[in-house]
Amino acid sequence: MHEAVIGIEHPGAYADATAGTDTTVELWCNDHCDLLHVGGAGGEAVVAHVEDAVGVRERIVEGDERLLITDDCLKERGDDPIEATLAVHDCLLVPPLRYAEGRKWCRVLALDPANLTAFYRDVAAEFPVVVESKREVRSVRADRPLLTFDSALPDLSDRQREVLVTATEMGYYRIPRDATTAEIAAAVGVERRTAEEHLRRAENKLLRSFAETL
Repeated sequence: MHEAVIGIEHPGAYADATAGTDTTVELWCNDHCDLLHVGGAGGEAVVAHVEDAVGVRERIVEGDERLLITDDCLKERGDDPIEATLAVHDCLLVPPLRYAEGRKWCRVLALDPANLTAFYRDVAAEFPVVVESKREVRSVRADRPLLTFDSALPDLSDRQREVLVTATEMGYYRIPRDATTAEIAAAVGVERRTAEEHLRRAENKLLRSFAETL
């Protein structure tokens, strides 16, 4: 089996609500309603979008984290061309759906990698698309289907991996720190700002991946 995580700029109530914010929405569809986890600052504005779109039946709030049960299922408010395209190419959508940065992030599974390629091609022909990760699924865990240690690790570029490993080895993440970003940059042979950018991108990918597994 093969899996890809794809961000699609497809207009929709939940995706639109996260545009220009640091808020994320995770969705588990139950046909008659949606279970939503809304995380991040600015969540109340997102909740307001949800209330306007489908209504909110119940909510639990703890700081910047919100768990919502909606009145209706978002799918009942209109056709979703993404799901139709998944069916055409014999691909599966692995829940939860994630909405962030104004995009709908789909975890897509297929038996044949050619099906993933065809799905990507058709969706990209209609909407802007970003590929967050892709991998071959080799094993499963009973408590979290399709999740392995490898799947929790995102695809880092060679340079991102080099800077991150160097920073760790030099003690950048110790308290107090044993190295500065300037020293890390010198060790890998790049400018300080370049090293800091690689670190930020690597840290962002790692934190996003691990947050999804917690």
